[in-house]
Amino acid sequence: MATPSGSGTGPGTPPPTLLTDLATGLWKTQTLTAAIETGVFEALAAGEADAPETARRLGIGKRPAEILLTACTALGLLEQRDGRYRNTAVAAHYLVPGLPDYFGGYVQMVARYTAPGWLRATEAVRTDAPTKPVPDPDRNMFEEGNRPESFWEGLFTFSTLTARQLAGAVDLSGVRRIMDVGGGAGATLIELCRQHPHLSGTVVDLPHVCALAGERIAAAGMTGRIGTAAADFFADPLPSGHDAVLLSMILHDWDESQNRKILASCLDALPSGGTVLISELLVDDDKSGPVDAALMSMNMLVGTWGRNYTGAEYTDWLRDAGCCEVRTVRFASPGANGVVAGVKA
Repeated sequence: MATPSGSGTGPGTPPPTLLTDLATGLWKTQTLTAAIETGVFEALAAGEADAPETARRLGIGKRPAEILLTACTALGLLEQRDGRYRNTAVAAHYLVPGLPDYFGGYVQMVARYTAPGWLRATEAVRTDAPTKPVPDPDRNMFEEGNRPESFWEGLFTFSTLTARQLAGAVDLSGVRRIMDVGGGAGATLIELCRQHPHLSGTVVDLPHVCALAGERIAAAGMTGRIGTAAADFFADPLPSGHDAVLLSMILHDWDESQNRKILASCLDALPSGGTVLISELLVDDDKSGPVDAALMSMNMLVGTWGRNYTGAEYTDWLRDAGCCEVRTVRFASPGANGVVAGVKA
């Protein structure tokens, strides 16, 4: 019998693999979350084990343990040999609590904080308004109590890994003091100063966030090089005394008019010859991708009033704000694929 046209099974018809992968993406993220929250990677860091032994270590039944271990192995998080499981190199480095690059906090932050808004993504598209639940929708989402502290904690390793790549991509040899505007818990500036011993600077954020940053800066032994300054960058002047300003994963939170206002404040705080650095997941100028930037832009749709912008858009804004020598430097990291830099004329 002839195959009806358009049935999806005829010669040359593309398989639906892309669609099944997209439709079941939640299965992968929730498997990772379940493994972190039940302690799989921590348990196996103590030594490889079979499913019954892992179940005993986790205090769960053999059936769910076996299913979870099989799924984690299929996803490349575990290795299995002769029925015994152990962490892969990625899991051993990033998913064991207590290690320097522990990534589990970020995974849990995504699952608990951003996922509820994503489950209403269609509503966000139709209404052009955030769907991520916050305690008080009438207040700024960044105000104290309107965003859990786990957000800043979860982003710490994410930001550290991003800053590690940024530090190697951008020439900071001529910079002595850098101001990290919207610097959160201080991860980015801590890592930049760790990579560049000549560097010092200031984390600028809201008062309750600066308190978190102060704790992290002290724990990193950086109190002599990194300070904090409490400010609302829409209402307060930014502190002077810096020769560079960094905006790392900040401008994607806001619309164009607000971003232009932020850039104007940054330029006001800089001397002539000072540098502005915008580190972001940049959307391609033709707006065809890449995937990480495009999906982060969707994340902004469900969570903020912003989006991810192109390098060309940032270039225009910097030039309009009074910058010259504007350039884009590309690199690869979890939170950014490039930095757009300009010099105050």
